[in-house]
Amino acid sequence: MIAILDYGVGNLFSLQSSLDSIGEASIITRDPRQIHQADRLILPGVGAFCDAIGQLKHFGLDQVIRQETASGKPLLGICLGMQLLFQTSMENGIHQGLGLIPGTVRPLFPVVPSSCKIPHIGWNQLHQTRSSALFSRIPRDSFVYFVHSYYAADCSDFVIATTDYGIPLTAAVACGCVYGCQFHPEKSGAVGLEILKTFCQEVD
Repeated sequence: MIAILDYGVGNLFSLQSSLDSIGEASIITRDPRQIHQADRLILPGVGAFCDAIGQLKHFGLDQVIRQETASGKPLLGICLGMQLLFQTSMENGIHQGLGLIPGTVRPLFPVVPSSCKIPHIGWNQLHQTRSSALFSRIPRDSFVYFVHSYYAADCSDFVIATTDYGIPLTAAVACGCVYGCQFHPEKSGAVGLEILKTFCQEVD
């Protein structure tokens, strides 16, 4: 069973529909007992970092996530969910994240060239920078779907894939049993479904 963490921020039902399509049972929940019983966790997210981390704390899910990952349970953060895994974010001030992966979430402006629109929206290539089980089922340089105005920085030791948007940007990270995708697997067609399937069945 996959627990999709419900903290009031995220495209939950689209993600659950994708899991249904690959035959993976899932539950949308914020109940610590159900989260503890789940085999793996997915942390989705859209919107602002400060609101999202506030919601996680409001429901006590920040501590639940830390406890479950400390026990070795695999976690996949998606888009804002990936950004929440880091130590800090500079989105509308400085905010503390979950601290599961060293690094800082920074704005794309003015880092990317002025010719690149912000937010970064659309299909872009995934360049694997190191071997990871998460990408074992997909071809190299596959295209995936991005929507974001901030990116993960200061985390080179944990980057497993980048994408080019004027400059190389962090596209995916891994640290122990904790994984993150800046892109949306649930919106990335067959490639995204294979990534979700791999997370559900193979990574540990």
